[in-house]
Amino acid sequence: MTSTPVKVSIRKLEKAFGDNQVLRGVNLDVAKGQSLVVIGGSGTGKSVLIKCLLGLLKADEGVIEIDGVNIARQTGGDRRLMARQSGMLFQSSALFDSLNVWENVAFRLIYAEKKSRKHAREKAIDCLAQVGLAPEVGDLAPAELSGGMQKRVGLARAIASDPEILFFDEPTTGLDPIMADIINNLIVERVKALGATTISITHDMASARKIADEIAMLYQGHIIWRGKPDEVENSGNPMVDQFVHGRAEGPIQMQVRRDFVSKK
Repeated sequence: MTSTPVKVSIRKLEKAFGDNQVLRGVNLDVAKGQSLVVIGGSGTGKSVLIKCLLGLLKADEGVIEIDGVNIARQTGGDRRLMARQSGMLFQSSALFDSLNVWENVAFRLIYAEKKSRKHAREKAIDCLAQVGLAPEVGDLAPAELSGGMQKRVGLARAIASDPEILFFDEPTTGLDPIMADIINNLIVERVKALGATTISITHDMASARKIADEIAMLYQGHIIWRGKPDEVENSGNPMVDQFVHGRAEGPIQMQVRRDFVSKK
């Protein structure tokens, strides 16, 4: 039986900000067509990891390979390779207020791929339909949309260029449970339709269980556990167990800063 080839490979990835060592040698492989969700508490480095993969931050050390090509050097060619292959759904959707909805969806098609506005609009309307939005939504301004609709538009934009790799940054943040589940279902449907490789970061376990083929936990700059969604409840790892069940007591101790002002 032939194993699925690796699409994204990360080796010994390190990133620090001054004395704050955020990533301390992250190792991850993501197979082609696989959906990997990275979980972890606030401040554990999930966003830093995804920004290094996207080229928004340059790693201090380590290797990031896409189809066997190391792009961690951050050359112009590296950035173009990642840009051509990837789509991104941002935590806050990150829609441009100055553009209407269809122009947001088609932004990359118009400004990076130099498609005609007619072609770009047709593609945008098609992508909106794929996330359950009517054509007339394309002419609205982002401010006229609900939070759930903005997430759908963000997803439509992420898939507009038929990317091979999709990144999701906290895709259900700010949504009520019903809308969050709708977005999770749309993500699963669109990823399957594209056959894309997917890397998501979230602290929402309901989302992680629904969209992941595998879940990995990032803690203190390392991947400390990886497994199937149905294994996460009984991982055998005390840090994973505490996080998944949302317990204050356990090996993970949240840092709480208190400033005391002495009175003289």
